[in-house]
Amino acid sequence: MNRLEKEELEKERLHPAAMYSADSAGRAFDEVPDPWRTRFERDRDRIIHCSAFRRLMYKTQVFVNHVGDNQRTRMTHSLEVLQVSRSLAAALNMNEPLCEAIALAHDLGHPPYGHAGEKMLDECMKDFGGFSHNRQSLRVVDILERRSPEYFGLNLTVETKDSLRKHETVTDLETGQALRFPLLEAQLVDLADSTAYHYHDVDDGIREKILDPNHMEKELPLWAMSMEAARKRHPNHDDDFLMWRRAANELLGITIEDIRAESTKRLEQSSASHFKDAQTEERRLIGHSASFHTMVSDLHKYLYEHMYFREEVNWHVRRATDLLSHVFQAVLKKDDLIPSRFFAHGDSKERAACDFLQGMTDRYVERIAKDLGVLPTY
Repeated sequence: MNRLEKEELEKERLHPAAMYSADSAGRAFDEVPDPWRTRFERDRDRIIHCSAFRRLMYKTQVFVNHVGDNQRTRMTHSLEVLQVSRSLAAALNMNEPLCEAIALAHDLGHPPYGHAGEKMLDECMKDFGGFSHNRQSLRVVDILERRSPEYFGLNLTVETKDSLRKHETVTDLETGQALRFPLLEAQLVDLADSTAYHYHDVDDGIREKILDPNHMEKELPLWAMSMEAARKRHPNHDDDFLMWRRAANELLGITIEDIRAESTKRLEQSSASHFKDAQTEERRLIGHSASFHTMVSDLHKYLYEHMYFREEVNWHVRRATDLLSHVFQAVLKKDDLIPSRFFAHGDSKERAACDFLQGMTDRYVERIAKDLGVLPTY
């Protein structure tokens, strides 16, 4: 099936308010359309093949990368977001390749050592514009990646790039009007992101014996519901560890189903017949039911209280982020270590250093710290 046939199929199959490939506003640098791939398929493929995506393999999700081989990394997280996004996009008749592209690119701007590393870089950059992984993801695909002599960045479509602007105002390109919400596909990936990390953080936390599933069952209605579903599916199984892992899978499935059911209801109640209509609705058309949203919020709070701030996790994180800060200061004093390409788009030496460090993997920070002689004493 060629690109034109795929675009015709989208018009037949997708929801009227989905983003059709043929309606894309295009790219900053105009290119000859691919004969076989739609614009969003091309975006997805460019992201998969870029250097920033490969480096996610050695970047922290929650557990610092070198702590073990089984925990999620930033790459496996992105792949799990991709899987949830595809499941929901297929069920809701959204544009799957666009969802895939957003899912794969949404964390390209993350620095080493996860959110703690992001907080540390933001502190280092507080007098120079700050740092946010969402803004940096856009900077990576727009400027820092280089795959063509004709342009900087990956030259992704306007829609894929706009969908990376989390927590920022979305603007209609034609009218300049501020839109209330991003594209439906961006809304979908946003929920797929939280769904994926809640599931895999519970799974990792139980396996590492940081979370107590018995305590969770008493405290969290959503986990109790997941355990009930696991026991119903395997009534004669008494291996607690496998049942807990099965319950984590049930948690994922239950959450996806709630998003599917609630979003289907909202889409049916809406009169949106164009992607811009969905962006000006009174509420998001992709979301959780009210009762489920409360349970998800309770789970999120529980993970912060019982996992993310636990000493078993934070000792490694504190050491790592302290190391990142030392490397940042050392690199500023010896800026010939910063590749020249980072100065081409940085408005200061500090921004060039920040871009350089953000792209590093956890293990590369350790290596350069050793070379600079700034490894901490503990």
